[in-house]
Amino acid sequence: ILEMPKPLRRRIEIVVVIAAIVAVTVVILRWQGRVWFCSCGEIKIWAGDIWSLHNSQHLFDPYSFTHIAHGLLFALLFIYVPPFRGWSRRTAFADWRLPAGVAIEALWEIVENSAWIINRYREATLALGYNGDSITNSVADIACFIFGFILASRIKWYYSLAIFAVMEIVLALTIRDNLTLNVIMLIWPMQSIKAWQMAIAREGFCRGFVKPFGFGATSP
Repeated sequence: ILEMPKPLRRRIEIVVVIAAIVAVTVVILRWQGRVWFCSCGEIKIWAGDIWSLHNSQHLFDPYSFTHIAHGLLFALLFIYVPPFRGWSRRTAFADWRLPAGVAIEALWEIVENSAWIINRYREATLALGYNGDSITNSVADIACFIFGFILASRIKWYYSLAIFAVMEIVLALTIRDNLTLNVIMLIWPMQSIKAWQMAIAREGFCRGFVKPFGFGATSP
């Protein structure tokens, strides 16, 4: 590996570091009592019903888009906002921005699946039956973060913000939740927002993530 070109060697080092972060995260999540995958015994690529027990238990669900949003925002932060922008120009931080972001995202996955945050979600947000993510879902969330980060690092900043805005709007229209609302309800819960969000459960609205637009199957 020492005889490899420096750029290739650095890429390999970055991949190894990210893999190590994910591996450590999996060990900690398992120690926290997280299940490997859905208790139903299946592993689905997509679970669109946020009101079912399948939510956050399979590979991807509507909240996967919030993790893509994490990646977009952290990339913009690390690339364009001081002091990170200056560090990228003067130090090797430019090469390690992605692993740094993955480490933060992995830490959030651990915190998010702690008893305190799970109870906070159940009390303050629309996630009344939330019991934490499966390990499969958490790893997929980190993958979504990586996708968002790499995407934002390769396109203009205003395209990243446009993608972020579109995802937030679509999520608000379909599941009445998104990254912005999630943060608000965790930090400063508002009963008016919660009532608006919970109305979709009473109305049977958006059971399949795409129902507001008149297509897509619903879940029982």
